Amino acid sequence: MTLLAIIIILFAGGIIAWLAERYLQRGGRWISLLSLLLAALLLFSYWSYLSSPQSVSSGPWWDSLQVNWIPRFGISFHLAIDGLSFLMLTLTIAMGIFGLIMTWNDINFRRGFFYFNFLWTLAGVIGVFTAIDLFLFFFFWEVMLIPMLFLIAVWGYEKRIYAAIKFFIFTQASSLLMLIAIVGLAYIHYKNSGQLTFNYNDLLAADLTATAAYWLMLGFFIAFIVKLPALPFHTWLPDAHTQAPTAGSILLAAILLKTGAYGLLRFNLSLFPESSMAFAPVAMTIGAISVIYGAILAFAQRDMKRLVAYSSVSHMGFVLLGLYAMDTIAVQGAVMQMIAHGLSTAALFALVGALQHRLHTRDMHQLGGVWTVLPKLSAVALFFAVASLGLPGLGNFVAEFTVLVGSFRSNHWITVLAATGLIGAALYALLMMQRVFFGNLNKQLERQLPKEKTMDLSLRESCALISLALLLIVIGLRPQPIFNISEPTVVQTLTKIETIIPNVNLLSSQVQARETPSSREDKSP
Repeated sequence: MTLLAIIIILFAGGIIAWLAERYLQRGGRWISLLSLLLAALLLFSYWSYLSSPQSVSSGPWWDSLQVNWIPRFGISFHLAIDGLSFLMLTLTIAMGIFGLIMTWNDINFRRGFFYFNFLWTLAGVIGVFTAIDLFLFFFFWEVMLIPMLFLIAVWGYEKRIYAAIKFFIFTQASSLLMLIAIVGLAYIHYKNSGQLTFNYNDLLAADLTATAAYWLMLGFFIAFIVKLPALPFHTWLPDAHTQAPTAGSILLAAILLKTGAYGLLRFNLSLFPESSMAFAPVAMTIGAISVIYGAILAFAQRDMKRLVAYSSVSHMGFVLLGLYAMDTIAVQGAVMQMIAHGLSTAALFALVGALQHRLHTRDMHQLGGVWTVLPKLSAVALFFAVASLGLPGLGNFVAEFTVLVGSFRSNHWITVLAATGLIGAALYALLMMQRVFFGNLNKQLERQLPKEKTMDLSLRESCALISLALLLIVIGLRPQPIFNISEPTVVQTLTKIETIIPNVNLLSSQVQARETPSSREDKSP
C-alpha cells in the first residue's frame, strides 16, 4: 500500500494545490512541497531493505500490490518495487523537491494549475517506475506526458507552442508503437498459453518466435530511445528544453529521460533477451554516435539551455551503450549515469534559469565576466560544469568510467569511439565557463544591469544546489552502496540472457565475493 499511497498523495496534492490557489495566495507551492515531503517520508519506510543485505539479495521485489482492474482482459493494478525502482523513485522525489525550491518565486500566473501539472507529472513518473502490469505501465506513461505538455505550452518561452506540439508528436507516435507491441506480446502469449494477461512476470515466460520477438522488441526500443533520447529521435529535446520553464527543464532532464533508460533495462532486455542480444551491436553503435554527435552540437550552441540539452543527448548515449554491452559492470555504470546525470544536469538547468532571471538572457555572446557580478552562482556553475565533463571523484566520472570499462569487453571499437566523446564534453563545458563567467564583463550587459547590486544566489538556492553537489561527491567517492542496491536487478536480468547466450560477460561482484579461497586456488594455473 505504500507505493499506492505515494502516488495518491501526489495526485491529490496536485488537485488541492490547484484549488487552494484560489483562496490562499501562493499556497499551492507549500501544498506541493508538503506532498513531496510526505511522499519522501513514505519512501523512507523502505530503508530497512537497504540496511539488510538478506532483504536486498532475496528479491526480486521488496514490496508489491496487485488488485484486479480489468479482469476480462487480464489487466491488474500491479505495483512493485525493487532496488532499481527504489533508486529511480528516490531520484524522482528528490528532483521534484529540488525543482520546486529552485523555482519557488518564478511562477506568477496560473500558479495553482502549474503545481497541479508539476505534481501530476511526478505521480505519472513514479507510476512508470513501479508498474508491473504492462497496460498499467502504458497508462502511467501517458499520464506523465500530458502534464509536461501543459508545463511547456503554458509557462514556456516565446516558441513554447511549437516546442510543446513537437514534444507531443514525438512522444505520442512512439507511445503508439509501444502500445502495439504490448498488445501484440499479450496476444501471442494468449494464443500459445490460453492465458490473457499483461502481467510482466507472466510475460517473461512468453513463447515467441525469433521474428515476432525481434519486431516486438523494436516497438519497445523505439519508444524508449525517443524518450532517452538517442539519435535520430532526439530532435524534440533541444526545443522542449529551450522553451520549457526552469522547473519543466529540471523534470525533463533529471527524470523523464530516465524513464526511457529504465524501460530498456526493465522490459527490453528482460522480455526479449535473444532479440536484444542480436540487436546489441546496433544499439551500442547508436549510443556511441549519440555521445559524439551530442557533444559536437553542444559545442556549436550559443544558447546555454540548448548547450545543456545537447549535452544530455551525449551523456544519455553512455546509458544506451552500457545497457546493450550486456555486461554487469557496464549496466551498473548505466544505472549510475542515470542518477549522476539527473543530479548534475538538473543543477545546470536550474543555474541557467537563475542566470536568465537575473540577466534576462541565455545567449553566451551577450554574456561574459559574470563572475564579477554573480560570484556565488559562477562558482557553483563551475562545479557542476566540471562534474558534467566527468571530473574524477564525482559521480559522473564513476558512471562513465564503469560504462566504458564494461562495454570495452563487449566491443572494443565502439567503446573507443564513444570514449572520444569525453574530449567533446570537456570542450563544451569549459567553453561555456569561459564565454559566460570568465573574462571582462560584457559592456552591453553592464549597461543593462540595474544600478543596485545584482542579486546573487539566495540562501534557499544555495542550499538546494550545494545539496546536489554533496550528493555527487558522495556517490563519486563511495559508489558501492548504489551498486549494491541495483545489483540484484541487473544480475537477474543478465542471468536470463546468459542462460540463452552463454558467452555474455556476466561478472557480478556479489558472486565474486562469495567465491571461496579454495575455489580460487583451484582455478589458478
